[in-house]
Amino acid sequence: MFSQGQLLFAGCFFIAFVIAMIYAYRKDAKLHKTFYKGNYKIIIGFALFILILFLIKTFFKR
Repeated sequence: MFSQGQLLFAGCFFIAFVIAMIYAYRKDAKLHKTFYKGNYKIIIGFALFILILFLIKTFFKR
């Protein structure tokens, strides 16, 4: 389906992308701690909202 060169390129691209993301995150980690305090509350609230929607859907499906 894919040639050997395409698979090699995809593997190299993936590795380079992961390394670049780790570098960028570590570079901005101090800013994240300053500007994104309490971010976990929003994520928990969003997950609860999705869970409630799922429960409502299954409740009314019966």
